[in-house]
Amino acid sequence: MKKQGFTIAFALLAALLTFSCKKNEVRPGNSSENMKNIQISDYGVTSKGDSIRKYTLTNKNGMKVEIINYGGIVTSLTAPDKNGKYEDVVLGYTKPEDYFNGNPYYFGALIGRYGNRIANAQFILDGKTYDIDRNDGPNSLHGGKEGFFARIWKAEPIENGANPALKLTYVSADGEEGYPGTLSVAVTYTLTNEDALEISYEAETDKTTVLNLTNHSYFNLSGKFDQPVTDHELLLNADRFLPVNATLIPTGVLASVKGTPFDFTTSKLIGKDISTANEQLKIANGYDHCWVLNGNGMKTFAKVYHPATGRLMEVSTDQPGVQFYSGNFLDGKYDTKTGGKNNFRTGLCLETQHFPDAPNQPSFPSAVLKPGEKYHTTTIYRFTVKK
Repeated sequence: MKKQGFTIAFALLAALLTFSCKKNEVRPGNSSENMKNIQISDYGVTSKGDSIRKYTLTNKNGMKVEIINYGGIVTSLTAPDKNGKYEDVVLGYTKPEDYFNGNPYYFGALIGRYGNRIANAQFILDGKTYDIDRNDGPNSLHGGKEGFFARIWKAEPIENGANPALKLTYVSADGEEGYPGTLSVAVTYTLTNEDALEISYEAETDKTTVLNLTNHSYFNLSGKFDQPVTDHELLLNADRFLPVNATLIPTGVLASVKGTPFDFTTSKLIGKDISTANEQLKIANGYDHCWVLNGNGMKTFAKVYHPATGRLMEVSTDQPGVQFYSGNFLDGKYDTKTGGKNNFRTGLCLETQHFPDAPNQPSFPSAVLKPGEKYHTTTIYRFTVKK
């Protein structure tokens, strides 16, 4: 009897412990078991059978950002208009498989190892030539065909006081897409109660490598993703930009924006000069260039304003440059989240970064990361209303 009683008691204790553990698990699809400001749900399954999750961060104002652990992609981000209405302001696909099967526009994705282009898909480092993936004509773009935007990241939700956050980590193997060194990367998305999305990037390597991390979200502050962004006003605190050659590689010149269509030092409509007869605009079919930001350290360098909704986005970074892209390669092949198609110039990107092709251009700020060094950079997108 004593042995039977002990067995029953042990079984009851085990059941209670199991119940307690299950109660504290964070599972997708069950809001009662999710964190206060972070909801986790199933998002989709890749062609390789990997289950992808979506993490929804919500601040006290009701602003939300949705991120998936495939490519660290921002699939949705809401912002208030002049009437206090929060609407999604980032472009994206309507079906998970469009993210999983190439993401041809790089919607919302984390970009690495090297954001932007590297000429001839090649660079020399410590006397050794590295051939990387050639996926953009003769050049390499955004880390190659299977860059960080096409990788599955480990996700860790963080209840950071009043500001929910999501930490994503990924280890890029030595030789991945041709890049040297085993690289450990951590990217943290934090949604603040000031209606700002902060993106913090960190990395370390065991071998000298090159690195240029960024995010490739497309913004349309109208909330109507089939409408062009040429009616948005843009201010860029940058006196110089990088002219490019026929394959969009910088020529090495830091050209003055004064007296050119590239002058956004005073706020103006994106569409004001975009059709001007200008060789650089002709090459890129619009704006797809890197601006050299004024000042050092953390600075607010950009303001994007949509007069009809009153939405204002301010962007801050500690990086030396930003790629302003006016959505020139959007071609209407995909449905938008609000109806219609992702047509020509229906989204704009402000990709904070080191300069394109810096590994091949010694006069540019160095994008080299060495063992023992810590890569760290931050970009903040803050949303307010201008009435």
